[in-house]
Amino acid sequence: MRFLNLTFLLSFLLPLLSFGFSDTTNIPIARKLFHDKIVGEQRRADKMDGKQDGLIKVGNNAEVNLQVTDAIIRKINVLRNDIEGDTLLSSNQDKIRYLRYIEFMLRDFNNSWHTHKISPTLAPALVDNFSDMMYANLQNKSIAPYIQKSPYEVGVLLATIFNDNQGYAESKIILFRKFCQLHPDQILYNLAPYVDQPFADTLVIEAFNNNPSQLYSYAQSANSPQGKLLRRINDSRIKVVVRLSNQNRALFYFPFLDDLISGKQTIESISKVAGTTENNYDSVGYYKLLVKTEIDYYSRLVKGDTPIAMLGANGLVSMLQQKAIQHFITPINELHESPNPIRFRAIEPLNAQDLYYMMVLGENDIYTSSYKYSFDRMMQKLGPNPHGDSLLISVNFDRFKKFIKMAAGYNKLDEFLKSMPENSEKLMQAFVARLETSGTLEDAVDVADSYGSITNADLQKSMLANVGWNEQRCIKENNERGKKIYGLLKMIFLSADPKNGIDLSKEIGIPPIYTMANNYLTDDSGRIIEQVFFYGDKDGKESYASYLTSFPKSDWAITQKPEWTEIRSIKGKPVLIFANLPLDNETDKDAKAQEDLINYLDSKGLKPSVVIHRGHSYHLPYTIEQLPENAKIIMLGSCGGYQNLKTILKYAPEAHIISTKQTGARNVNKPIIEALDNAFQTGSNIDWRQMWGTLTASFNKAPKDVRETFEDYIPPQKNLGALFIKAFNKGNTGDVAD
Repeated sequence: MRFLNLTFLLSFLLPLLSFGFSDTTNIPIARKLFHDKIVGEQRRADKMDGKQDGLIKVGNNAEVNLQVTDAIIRKINVLRNDIEGDTLLSSNQDKIRYLRYIEFMLRDFNNSWHTHKISPTLAPALVDNFSDMMYANLQNKSIAPYIQKSPYEVGVLLATIFNDNQGYAESKIILFRKFCQLHPDQILYNLAPYVDQPFADTLVIEAFNNNPSQLYSYAQSANSPQGKLLRRINDSRIKVVVRLSNQNRALFYFPFLDDLISGKQTIESISKVAGTTENNYDSVGYYKLLVKTEIDYYSRLVKGDTPIAMLGANGLVSMLQQKAIQHFITPINELHESPNPIRFRAIEPLNAQDLYYMMVLGENDIYTSSYKYSFDRMMQKLGPNPHGDSLLISVNFDRFKKFIKMAAGYNKLDEFLKSMPENSEKLMQAFVARLETSGTLEDAVDVADSYGSITNADLQKSMLANVGWNEQRCIKENNERGKKIYGLLKMIFLSADPKNGIDLSKEIGIPPIYTMANNYLTDDSGRIIEQVFFYGDKDGKESYASYLTSFPKSDWAITQKPEWTEIRSIKGKPVLIFANLPLDNETDKDAKAQEDLINYLDSKGLKPSVVIHRGHSYHLPYTIEQLPENAKIIMLGSCGGYQNLKTILKYAPEAHIISTKQTGARNVNKPIIEALDNAFQTGSNIDWRQMWGTLTASFNKAPKDVRETFEDYIPPQKNLGALFIKAFNKGNTGDVAD
């Protein structure tokens, strides 16, 4: 009822919310400029979603959109009015100073929203806390109590504005403590000004528990503030880290820190494989020791005993993943054109457990052909009569849901299940079970993606039945999170079959998933704005040159700028494409070109609704960081797994995503991009099923390697993991859950 009442009330008031001022307020000419600057920032916030229409849209939740609009427009106007009428502000300069405070707040909010440093849903809290601090400052009171109760992102933004307040120093300490809670991996880096504070020792222990290896470099710097602090802390675990800091290749030892503390392993025993230099480093032996330790640590983890060295940067899992990619996945990927005996020589010494961890931890890096050979090799290593259940038992079922998801994605799940006929159904039941207990949605997303990859009708039917059973279990247990997860999975699975006639847009309320209307992509001037990210390595330069050949002069006008290229349609609907030049990436000139282009688009009010990433997967995080919130179609050379998918939908919650299971290929990307641009130019609505059917028919005539590469591309309507995240977040505050 509260939602209905607020939505109705704000919907009624929305036409009354304007950037203008009350007719009863007289603004002297001396202060009009400062009011105009505030209005300019209000209008900038309004246009952040691509349309200046009086509604600041920050997500799919109508109530939240109205609350943000009310805060940025009506509440800001009230503050402006109060400043003009406040008797405590007697002079013109005093009033100007506080008007500028409002301008700074809105400017910093818009900039932080644009760069994804603050969630726009925090606008109401920002304005309310600003109001409280403004009046506290006027009355010569400390702002510290308000910093304490405000969200960290809000507090950081506002404390800077009121940096002359008597409570500013205390506020900085409060914000630092909040920062440490949010970013325990960065505690030591920022601790130097606070090493003499009584809470410093506690923060070091928190940093150690989060990631012991982060203490390493500071322990080495004995005379630094952090180094001196570490040496005076009387904790046996910290003392071991200090001792390790004097060891050659110390980071190689941190994954085994628990065993070193307990005496189960020694520095001398680990050094036999870690070596003292690269010359006497046993890469296979070290990797096998990591696998053995991971199996041991995970057996403790499932019993509720979390090893301190297991997680975090440079922890056991991180190092195991790093070495799997470095010593095995990268070599076999790079030799993809070589004969198998040469290509896969690196993995010959690995046993089934070693290969299992290599595959599940290399999910985002391993090529399709590399995975399939490694999987076959793993099964071969299990003996003449392989039993997949024995393998899973031997690794304590560590990451088995990720393993099943990958096996389904590479069409190896049927083969694996056939190796364990007596337990295959139990395994699939476990795969789907207890998804509500996970701290994230990753397992549920893996289940959704797996269903989208499975072609075995009996297995699909079994998964659907298991999801339905778990939904009923959660209903009986009155578990709201579980009911939501399993209810959405069931709905998504059923909708995957057109025979069921399920419209997810109608059932769940998310935007259409099978189609994209042309006018949904246009801005308020009827234009479709497209941004393409290129990177300045050899492949990026070649991709850029190939990309430009997609635009015949009869249909498109190309204008070269110093840092980017502008491509405009001269026939059909107005389409504007902006692609940064692939300038030298060794000196970050490509990064500067991207930044300057984004600033240019922002200054012109051009909001890209289509974003294309052209570059290797290791460039992908930089593209994701710069995604415009208005993006409706995003094409990636590589999705990069759950974390990237989660971040993409956090930044662009309405996006339809085209991704691939491996690195994108130029001869596949180009036809897809041309099909999209043709639809934009002709004003056609996009039907993903129809478009993908046409592309599939075309690629079926292509050479085998090109056809197989295309088959690894995932169109929006089949990206069930992305659909699940969107559906789960429907009705939330606009941020991606978890």
